[in-house]
Amino acid sequence: MEHNNLKIIEGEYHVEGNGERGSSWEQRVDQHGRVYYVDHVEKRTSWDRPEPLPPGWERRVDNIGRVYYVDHFTRTTTWQRPTLESVRNYEQWQLQRSQLQGAMQQFNQRFIYGNQDLFASSQNKEFDPLGPLPPGWEKRTDNNGRVYFVNHNTRITQWEDPRSQGQLNEKPLPEGWEMRFTVDGVPYFVDHNRRTTTYIDPRTGKSALDNGPQIAYVRDFKAKVHYFRFWCQQLAMPQHIKITVTRKTLFEDSFQQIMSFNPQDLRRRLWVIFPGEEGLDYGGVAREWFFLLSHEVLNPMYCLFEYAGKDNYCLQINPASYINPDHLKYFRFIGRFIAMALFHGKFIDTGFSLPFYKRILNKPVGLKDLESVDPEFYNSLIWVKENNIEECGLEMYFSVDKEILGEIKSHELKPNGSNILVTEENKEEYIRMVAEWRLSRGVEEQTQAFFEGFNEILPQQYLQYFDAKELEVLLCGMQEIDLNDWQRHAIYRHYTRTSKQIMWFWQFVKEIDNEKRMRLLQFVTGTCRLPVGGFADLMGSNGPQKFCIEKVGKENWLPRSHTCFNRLDLPPYKSYEQLKEKLLFAIEETEGFGQE
Repeated sequence: MEHNNLKIIEGEYHVEGNGERGSSWEQRVDQHGRVYYVDHVEKRTSWDRPEPLPPGWERRVDNIGRVYYVDHFTRTTTWQRPTLESVRNYEQWQLQRSQLQGAMQQFNQRFIYGNQDLFASSQNKEFDPLGPLPPGWEKRTDNNGRVYFVNHNTRITQWEDPRSQGQLNEKPLPEGWEMRFTVDGVPYFVDHNRRTTTYIDPRTGKSALDNGPQIAYVRDFKAKVHYFRFWCQQLAMPQHIKITVTRKTLFEDSFQQIMSFNPQDLRRRLWVIFPGEEGLDYGGVAREWFFLLSHEVLNPMYCLFEYAGKDNYCLQINPASYINPDHLKYFRFIGRFIAMALFHGKFIDTGFSLPFYKRILNKPVGLKDLESVDPEFYNSLIWVKENNIEECGLEMYFSVDKEILGEIKSHELKPNGSNILVTEENKEEYIRMVAEWRLSRGVEEQTQAFFEGFNEILPQQYLQYFDAKELEVLLCGMQEIDLNDWQRHAIYRHYTRTSKQIMWFWQFVKEIDNEKRMRLLQFVTGTCRLPVGGFADLMGSNGPQKFCIEKVGKENWLPRSHTCFNRLDLPPYKSYEQLKEKLLFAIEETEGFGQE
């Protein structure tokens, strides 16, 4: 009998006890007096006392000695040893699957500026973000649908757009800079660091215009989306490709199909077919495929991704994915799939953690990013940062213990780190290194495989002008927020419903547009996505947690957020104008959490 962790195993089963043959565990004590346990069969150790397999599970070994586990209830297999928590996650995933029909209806209502298909709108000849062609140039299309350009001055044709020729191959702009174009097609540069604009290229020092008018600084997400769609149009290939998948084996069928194509072919228009449901795909079937497959990716049985926390259903790479022998192939496939969603302007149902979006954008991650994925670990590092560890008698070294599949291993943060004591002088370095380690957790190979697939479809540099929160909206879409639902399920601390600051807050929310509401939601909860049940079903780090506004700080403070608790710290401002100014600055200009 062959087995595969992505397929259902057919046949009859006979469970002997709980699947464990005899007692293979031994209790030991290390040199520091700590009790640990040794499994002599799998040759691993654990700090936790071993638990029997959950009811209905059996441990087996294949013909080449690899251990796998059988769930006789669902008749599936997995490489990962099941625990009560993993079984709970799987049950949660199954519950979400049972809600897919209702979720799909909400999913179809997601949008970016009321247009589900911006890719099509970017092909509208009336809209061209680069402005008109230079004098003497003409844009044409050949018999195969490929766009080319004619220079009547020199009587030469070329594939490259003369307005952008070489632009993406040039030296990248400095961090925080963006190039835009005036209505006349003249390039100018935006410095988001200083919130200024200039016609001088920061890479060359040359000006595109000697005496041009000043351009007002605007954080324009809508413009960024239009430019991004335009560049996707430049990469697009003519005609279409057919992707045929069955609902029962969606993951494996999609994997085989996507990986069999040349990456450039995946830039053609998608024609998705579910056998037995043949029809014309004008985008709706492809949209459903992206929705269903993105949900399938998080199936805990595949052991590829895991939830960022016990009650945080954003995804991050599972450091134990190597238990699946083909995991790197699957990460390359998922990289292609996510890039395809961005390229074709389709949304996915399942989002990632904000630190993962930052990695997609090649932006650095640090201590503040930890709060959204591991608030307990984040708070412990903040305590170390704010207290004198030498006076407290803490004995820490530049090494950390990590547990994967029950095995405890020591990881050195720097060479010989297990012998380097953390002191008041070097604790900042320790905090930085341990935070970076916690956010990467030894998944470099998986991340590399993901980006290999991603860049085959959409080079990461095409996303360089977005921030992590904007990328989440681009990938997951916006939902039209029900203000009554939001207000009905909000709670308050040290404020009441009739406090003037609370009344001003809801006045502010009613006045701003949906994009700013999404950024406010991201600022407080860490994500732009709402659960199927709306604000009533918001989750925090400790389970269900409603949107909370608490009175904290002084009137000259900025608002602060605690994403693990869905809490907004709102100072007692003296006027509506002051509250509006502070909130707008917080949601528009801050990256990360706990800003002051």
